[in-house]
Amino acid sequence: MNSIKVAVEFSFKGESYALSAVVDFDEMLSKYDTMPSFHAILARKNDIDTYSYLYEVMEEADLEFSDATGLASQFLEEGRFDSEGFSGAWRESRVLDLLRPVAKRILDIDLDSDPKLREAMLEAYRLGKGG
Repeated sequence: MNSIKVAVEFSFKGESYALSAVVDFDEMLSKYDTMPSFHAILARKNDIDTYSYLYEVMEEADLEFSDATGLASQFLEEGRFDSEGFSGAWRESRVLDLLRPVAKRILDIDLDSDPKLREAMLEAYRLGKGG
């Protein structure tokens, strides 16, 4: 499982807010082509209208990330999360999950033990996808 805890603290109209949510990347990235806004995720999970002034104030606050699991843990450093780097690595990991059985069945090779073949198969996959 690939997940992370995201939190934000801010004040609005004299009231303090401390919101958090756990984001399941496997579920989220399986549904969306791009990584949704973490502020929007926090708003939805905490019943905040994304068209409200409260949400606009929340968007100005810095996010804090923690408790990453799986591949996401490699992209978390000192409370900061490289979401673009993670998203690319997550997608590559999914592609490799598809390519491993092909390499084993046809070539009788473990892709994880042959980095050059792994890269060649990934490149061929990308070319086949048009990019």
